[in-house]
Amino acid sequence: MDKIIIEGGHSLKGEVSISGAKNAALPILVSSLLADGWNTYTNIPDLKDIESTLQLLSSLGAKVERKEDTVRVDASSLNNPQASYDLVRKMRASILVLGPLLARLKEAKVSLPGGCAIGARPINLHLKGLARLGASVEVEHGYIKASVDCLKGNSIYFDIPTVTGTENLMMAAVLADGVTILGNAACEPEIIALAEVLNRMGANIQGAGTSEMTITGVSSLRPVSVSIIPDRIEAGTFMVASALTGGDVTLTGCRPDHLEAVIHKISLTGAQVDVDGKNMRVQGPDIINSIDVKTQPYPGFPTDMQAQFMVLMSVASGISIISETIFENRFIHVSELKRMGAKIKVSGNSALVQGVKKLSGAPVMASDLRASASLILAGLVARGKTEVNRVYHLDRGYQSIEAKFAKLGAAVKRVKG
Repeated sequence: MDKIIIEGGHSLKGEVSISGAKNAALPILVSSLLADGWNTYTNIPDLKDIESTLQLLSSLGAKVERKEDTVRVDASSLNNPQASYDLVRKMRASILVLGPLLARLKEAKVSLPGGCAIGARPINLHLKGLARLGASVEVEHGYIKASVDCLKGNSIYFDIPTVTGTENLMMAAVLADGVTILGNAACEPEIIALAEVLNRMGANIQGAGTSEMTITGVSSLRPVSVSIIPDRIEAGTFMVASALTGGDVTLTGCRPDHLEAVIHKISLTGAQVDVDGKNMRVQGPDIINSIDVKTQPYPGFPTDMQAQFMVLMSVASGISIISETIFENRFIHVSELKRMGAKIKVSGNSALVQGVKKLSGAPVMASDLRASASLILAGLVARGKTEVNRVYHLDRGYQSIEAKFAKLGAAVKRVKG
């Protein structure tokens, strides 16, 4: 198994180019199942989750071609309604094929998904929504089995906002008969990106980016050519890295308008953030101020930035409280940070962080995607050598992260295992 080794203590300086957003690319790639003909997608990041998605689409009968950051998909030959366990277990986003398969083939059999071990995610909200559209849905022997004669528009209210649930129901509803209203829908930029792609394909979606979305079903969709939006979580991770190391890093090709909550919070720590169009310069402070952070659905502070900010607060002056309201069991990284000298006490869904002057390098183990990134960040600012094991989690969501950090002056290398 690969590991990443970091010698801490280097201030990061220079420019880093932000990759395409995984969380936008995955549902947009899956949306190719809704139309016959070749769809072309550019700015696709080179990640394990993308590779798994393309394998999944191929297994369902779609034709898939990839060259560098461009992917082409043609679902004209879509013929297999079953997404097998061997493919789906690799990532939770595989559940996204459920809606499109029902819409196109009138049936679907999708294994319950795998992915990061960060607690229960509301798959039941997907299933309740599909049932509201007229599907017969059951869970049996580890598989979700669904069938329908004709999807029919209806009003669906999510008990809690769910990004993948909203995306799944959007993709089912675009080919349903009649009007579907999604209430308490997720508002993330990735939702807006998917809606824009679906509308370009001929769908009729209004209200994306708000809590109520209206979808008027159409009979068919056409293929499109689109570019994937930049990854706001990768951008946020490099913002924290600059602030953490007292660095001076310019992020290029990003979307600052997708990062307003992160920009606000990191500015409160004393970092200086200057926005210039699609570029953003982050200069780290001499002394990091402690701040409180509470994760919220977009446009609030993103749960996918919680672990990175915990590292920042672990070397801040003073005490901070970090509250996680989106997912349970998302403080798995705390025990590893404590091995490096962080002073963190967890109580329920909150963590009290007492800043220390220095972290110490240590062997640590990644438990999920964002926790992996937080351990890399901790290694950048720690005294001595940090060895991060099980970095396959990292490869699911960050493209060449060690190479990008090395270009900024970090002493970091990957050791193949």
